Amino acid sequence: MSAVIKESAQADQPLVSLRNLNKYYGDFAAVDNISLDIKEGEFLTFLGSSGSGKSTTLSMLAGFETPTSGEIQVEGKSLIKVPPHKRDIGMVFQRYSLFPHLSVRDNIAFPLTLRKLQTAERERQVDAMLKLVQLDDFAHRRPAQLSGGQQQRVAIARALVYEPRILLMDEPLGALDKKLREELQDELRHLHRRLGITIVYVTHDQEEAMRLSQRIAIFSHGKIVGLGSGYDLYQNPPNAFVAAFLGNSNFLRVKAQGDAAAQFESQSLAMRPTAGLQAAQDLLLMVRPEKAQALTSQQAMQEPLAAGWNEIGATVNEVVFLGESLTYNVVTAGGTSLTVKALSGNLLPLQAGAEVRVRWAAADACVYSEWSESDLSKTAGAH
Repeated sequence: MSAVIKESAQADQPLVSLRNLNKYYGDFAAVDNISLDIKEGEFLTFLGSSGSGKSTTLSMLAGFETPTSGEIQVEGKSLIKVPPHKRDIGMVFQRYSLFPHLSVRDNIAFPLTLRKLQTAERERQVDAMLKLVQLDDFAHRRPAQLSGGQQQRVAIARALVYEPRILLMDEPLGALDKKLREELQDELRHLHRRLGITIVYVTHDQEEAMRLSQRIAIFSHGKIVGLGSGYDLYQNPPNAFVAAFLGNSNFLRVKAQGDAAAQFESQSLAMRPTAGLQAAQDLLLMVRPEKAQALTSQQAMQEPLAAGWNEIGATVNEVVFLGESLTYNVVTAGGTSLTVKALSGNLLPLQAGAEVRVRWAAADACVYSEWSESDLSKTAGAH
């Protein structure tokens, strides 16, 4: 079976197509039967933990790795036998790989020099790139005289100067501090809008993926296990692994009671209608912390439970104040730990040990009939 993630059919032909792509190292499947279409002008991010297959897939697209089997096409033409320097693909790495003895201008000009572009045209394109990445005043400096963020801008300009149709970026901001990383993320977004170039970006940082991407492909064990916009993947994860991997999640182990109800710790809960369930079938309900509410018993009495909402009792175990928000870790009578996130506002936080009623709308909880314990273990380094 192909690992393609099905979406609604696109009227326009994809720019890039990966078909049944595999990469084996001995018996180890680094990339396991991936199929994926990438649209022209799209910003697509490969997101996953170390060893998930995202960078290996990018390397095969760049031509640095040869697939064990499968096909890579651009506009219907195979790239399998095309060497990297003839693929019309730019590449930016986490390590900037700038020439230390060359100036910023000469580093950016290097791909054009290799292509034997005439001097006047080469200078025109380099000037345009310097302006685009806002390094006009640094053209004659060497890499050692630049900050990390400036060096990364030079690397991006060098990858763009010969106007490739596709730009591949492998953890390009991973070595930068948080503030500078966020500034360059904004610049990358704006750059993409201005140029309309197709960008395929690799990161293990889910926040970075959400900030940058039009679509995200989530990798796990060499497969794409989720594909869509950041909003769709967060609000309606296609499976329990994606729900656990992307953002914070509460998971309740329940047993089906019909197609729209379930039993949790001896009480009945409403849930989204789910066809094909069997009586007492084991299910998972997933509720995002910000979709849940924690009320005192008095508040719960003053605010009657609305139709389609659930309520369970719990005890506050820990309170974390984060300025604009409060996070409560609560524990149910049966020992299930849940997290509730609320805007702090002018409210006094609940105290550890307080008895609360936790509420959420059934429509806000995703239902999963197939899952494993590994699905619920967030991959190290992914958050």
